[in-house]
Amino acid sequence: MRESIKVGRRPVLAALSLAGLTGAPLVARAQSPIVIKFSHVVAHDTPKGKASEFFAKKADELTKGKVKVEVYANSSLYKDKEEMEALQIGSVQMLAPSLAKFGPLGAKEFEVFDLPYIFDNRDELHKITTGPVGAKLFKKLEPRGVKGLAYWDNGFKVFSANRPLHAVTDYKGLKYRIQSSKVIEEEIRALGGIPQVIAFGETYQALQTGVVDATENPPSNFYTQKMHEVQKHLSLTNHGYLGYAVIVNKKFWDGLPADVRGQLEDAMHQATAYANLIAQDENDRALEEVKKSGKTEIYAPTAEERKALKKALVTVHEKMASRIGKETIQEVYKATGFDPAKL
Repeated sequence: MRESIKVGRRPVLAALSLAGLTGAPLVARAQSPIVIKFSHVVAHDTPKGKASEFFAKKADELTKGKVKVEVYANSSLYKDKEEMEALQIGSVQMLAPSLAKFGPLGAKEFEVFDLPYIFDNRDELHKITTGPVGAKLFKKLEPRGVKGLAYWDNGFKVFSANRPLHAVTDYKGLKYRIQSSKVIEEEIRALGGIPQVIAFGETYQALQTGVVDATENPPSNFYTQKMHEVQKHLSLTNHGYLGYAVIVNKKFWDGLPADVRGQLEDAMHQATAYANLIAQDENDRALEEVKKSGKTEIYAPTAEERKALKKALVTVHEKMASRIGKETIQEVYKATGFDPAKL
């Protein structure tokens, strides 16, 4: 009887051993989730930071745990200048870079978003980001191994400096930190300023040490990066738009199961609605916090000052038309109703 028991156990032990070696246990183990590394360069408590966390949560819910989105904020995984290459080679799967980043990638049409005063308000902006012009721009990225998923708002930019910025002449001679963008370089030159490209994460130190005197940001970025500690004056110019495109490595995306792609698209749709909803609120709140700090004087330009600044900056449109493409600029003008000749 004992012998028969020993013999009877051998096939069972052998089967268990084989299962361990082959990774095919008798009881099915849970499938490992698909991991999406989502890298960005701003703080968790910015509109982009909050929206990326929202997307991660929705992706987990809608895929029932099949997808895990790991969010890396504050340049903790890749810096400004590194992240696009990291996406293209597959070291990271998802980014939400500012729209200015696509010019250096070769999709110069995206620099239309950098043109000063091309959008007067969010309604005009959304005619582009949710319409055929925005979709057409995303198609420009696909030959570069990048797929566009959504446009996320941040807000309209304001100028800050260590001296008051009222008249157009006040902007002259200052050194401005800017992100890498030929259009923004031309914008600063149109004001008589000196543009200097500096990574976003290094801006505070550059302002603190006097490497630059001034910069431009939506209020949420200005406040969360503590720039109010090192800039004495802020002018509510709302002269340009800063937004993001959520992009993904195209090869990775195309390789996902169709049902998972659909679920992630749904999650992204919800995250985009959330991002755009909170963007203005976050910027308004940031301005209130800057006021409370008492460290930065906030100035609202008069109608005359705003008109003079607009006239000075709209000259950039014509200067950059050959780079961005006259057709793209005219498509935006047509969709929004903007006419520089009427200024």
